[in-house]
Amino acid sequence: MKVILKETIESLGIIGTEVNVADGYARNYLLPQGKAVKATPQNRRVLEQQKAQFDLQIAKEKALAEEMAKRLEGVACTVKAKVADADRLYGSVTVRDIINALAKQEIVVEKRVVLLKEPIKTLGSFSVPIRVYADVEPEITVHVEPEEDNA
Repeated sequence: MKVILKETIESLGIIGTEVNVADGYARNYLLPQGKAVKATPQNRRVLEQQKAQFDLQIAKEKALAEEMAKRLEGVACTVKAKVADADRLYGSVTVRDIINALAKQEIVVEKRVVLLKEPIKTLGSFSVPIRVYADVEPEITVHVEPEEDNA
């Protein structure tokens, strides 16, 4: 089913675009939540009239994303982890650990924006991209250090 997005949805597209989605997704989620409208000729005309408003909203979203990217650029966080031998970790450092380390620095990000390809399993420094907006991905540095034993 073709729908026109009334707000930006990361997995689909930005506000004002016409996308093709599964019928059930449109009927059960997008349309009842007011996140999209059916792509009819009448709705397309309304879209054209609202195009300037959508462009302004996109510009605001992009400006906010770039401001957040400037705040995140160069940020470093430290994660303490238990170490076995030869700098290997007992477990691994996951997205949740990175989010918690950033929260200690009063930087709040959602789990889905941290683009950690696979869990970190060794000590050291790693670059991790954060997707703030469609094409805005600043990188933070994650330092993995050994946890001190209090025995």
